[in-house]
Amino acid sequence: MPDDDRAAAPPARPRRADARRNYDRIVAAATAAIAEHGAEASLEEIARRAGVGSATLHRHFPSRQRLLEAVFSGKVEALCARARELAADHDPGPALVAWLRAVATHVAANRGLATSLLQGAHDGAVGEGCHAMIVDAGQELLDGARRAGAVRDGVAIVDLLTLVNAICLATEHEPDGAAQAERLLDLVLDGVRPSST
Repeated sequence: MPDDDRAAAPPARPRRADARRNYDRIVAAATAAIAEHGAEASLEEIARRAGVGSATLHRHFPSRQRLLEAVFSGKVEALCARARELAADHDPGPALVAWLRAVATHVAANRGLATSLLQGAHDGAVGEGCHAMIVDAGQELLDGARRAGAVRDGVAIVDLLTLVNAICLATEHEPDGAAQAERLLDLVLDGVRPSST
């Protein structure tokens, strides 16, 4: 038998229907709990809301990070789809601006996402895959905006995402956080446009 036949992993078995339902209920309960309490929401509370035991939660998600990735991966996929829509339907500069605003709105609405995404860039806290997906989607928009002359040289997508996340973190607990975030994002966006001199 060739070596690569022995090294091949057996195909993953499909989940039983009850296991799939439990998984879906856990993700839905985690999504709601994280929206209310942030990324540090109690795992026991999530299990209770899902109607499963703690052992069932941990069987599906051996760590908090894996649960966060499951919750946020769908949200990240939606942001990536939005980037593709904007690239197809708008001029490159406005498409990038609209997407960065969508990222900011999304991060603000999902407490803990900003911190988790920033950590994902450094230690895989929410999965390097989610972070890479956002960077790739934003990079395509940034490249288009740069080709159109809507963004000055030297601007990197990672820098823009870091600034958007930092704005969301800084305004997360402010009474007028959304308005303050909007003003700060406007300042950032003004700073990336080419100078008119």
